[in-house]
Amino acid sequence: MGYNNFTGGGRYMEITGKIFNIQRFSIYDGPGARTVVFFSGCNLKCAWCHNPESVSNRQQLKFNFEQCILCGRCFELCERGAHKLKDGAHILDRSKCEACGRCAGECWAEALVPVCRGVTVPELEKSIKTDEPYFKNSGGGVTFSGGEPMLQADFLREILKVCKTSKIHTAVDTAGAVEFEAFEKIMPFCDLFLYDVKTYDANLHKKLTGVSNKLILENLKRLAAVSKVLVRVPVIAGANGNIGEMEAIAKFLKETDINRCELLPYHKFGEGKYISLGMPYENIFEEPRGVLMDEIRALFCANDINVM
Repeated sequence: MGYNNFTGGGRYMEITGKIFNIQRFSIYDGPGARTVVFFSGCNLKCAWCHNPESVSNRQQLKFNFEQCILCGRCFELCERGAHKLKDGAHILDRSKCEACGRCAGECWAEALVPVCRGVTVPELEKSIKTDEPYFKNSGGGVTFSGGEPMLQADFLREILKVCKTSKIHTAVDTAGAVEFEAFEKIMPFCDLFLYDVKTYDANLHKKLTGVSNKLILENLKRLAAVSKVLVRVPVIAGANGNIGEMEAIAKFLKETDINRCELLPYHKFGEGKYISLGMPYENIFEEPRGVLMDEIRALFCANDINVM
């Protein structure tokens, strides 16, 4: 992330952020129809991650092999010989690929797609504002997700300022594993925090994500006292999806005076992303059964937590 001079009459600093996708018309990431901006880079390593392209903040190359039309352009462009034809199929040798994106720039079939790109505040502002009519008609807005957007708090603050000036509703989706100073930078400009609570047990959290949840839970207590927060709890069978762990989360939320949350059942839709990125994928978790979800909802309601 780089800092240059003030531009646009001092409206914002020219800061470059890193994102990997912009998804429009989402109805699952805050109120109304929303544009979701996915930030690159994450400091958690969740075992069930369904956005593996979000973990790194460096450019990667996604290969959607089923979309390849074998035009041969990438074979000509790649000086390292990363693209090969074997038994009539296009093979990407990732040991030779530097993810420069040159081949992707010439792939109109979008079989080759660069992941993670730099974007300035004015560029992102322009993209977001194309959806303003949908925000106004649906009561929606823009959600900044990831990855972990709070790792780019300075860039996030500047684009949130722009949205605030334009009266666009904003939400930030975070796992909360950052110093609280990062939250203080953006709180005046953020309308809603979508805050993930994955486990209450510290040892289980470290086993599943690679980091302790001590800071995460402490930050949630502080944030909920001063900002509007919607807690989101992923439910993963074989991981945190048991009654004991869910009851501990519910009791913690009640003690923290949080009276609503959203349960997110685990799904396997991310499997294809691992394949397209050349990343190993271990299918070790299961989607929670309907009966289990009903039991968990009832448990949260018994603790005076409104489940959305």
